[in-house]
Amino acid sequence: MIQQVEHKDRRDIYGYVQERGRVAYEAAREGLDFDPTRFGHHVTILKRDGLLREEGGDLVPGIEDDFGGGAEEEFAGDEVSFSIRPARQADLSGLLGVIRDAVEDGNDVVAENIADVVDEERMLFRRDGVKSRVFFVATVNGDVVGWVNISHPELEKLSHTAELTVGVLSEYRRHGIGSRLLERGLEWAVEEGYERIYNSVPSTNEEAIAFLETHGWEEEATREDHYRIDGEYVDEVMMAVTL
Repeated sequence: MIQQVEHKDRRDIYGYVQERGRVAYEAAREGLDFDPTRFGHHVTILKRDGLLREEGGDLVPGIEDDFGGGAEEEFAGDEVSFSIRPARQADLSGLLGVIRDAVEDGNDVVAENIADVVDEERMLFRRDGVKSRVFFVATVNGDVVGWVNISHPELEKLSHTAELTVGVLSEYRRHGIGSRLLERGLEWAVEEGYERIYNSVPSTNEEAIAFLETHGWEEEATREDHYRIDGEYVDEVMMAVTL
């Protein structure tokens, strides 16, 4: 979205707020070294276009309104209590760390690629034409421990489909967090009108395949030697579920 803001000053302001998730109006103005009139003019236009909004004197990325991901849900377990909510731009660094930690052994190449793209763009959410990307996160005591991501392709002929990744830090697995994240992501996809969701993983990731099968997903296709992991070629398994 940053690259879609044509005016350089407005692009700088938008990027500054996106990077921080929430920043005081005056702190942003001073941090960017804008005079009050010039800064106010550009903020007004960004607000008009729905890219920024003001909350209690703070500037917040307006794209979070476009996401419409719903409220935070809390789940109490015998060993671990956690919450699931729409991700916020302020979660960016923590979320990237969780994804990279969860996929460091090469068990989810798609999620690793998404992390690389988000890290380069420095923004969680994206809505450009028919292409979009949203995240929900699971938190324990305020710290991100898991995620579900739904990404929509650029191709119009695939407008009814989306790709999903989901993961949880190893120390927080087997507490129902992954299942709740998957459920939340699919609920959102249904509300958005998607009909089919895909998840592609290396065939060596037997845990992920079994997890999806437990939740009604089916193996739709296999591509031989599609991934190269630790110097060896492994098959890609495409799992899918109809909503």
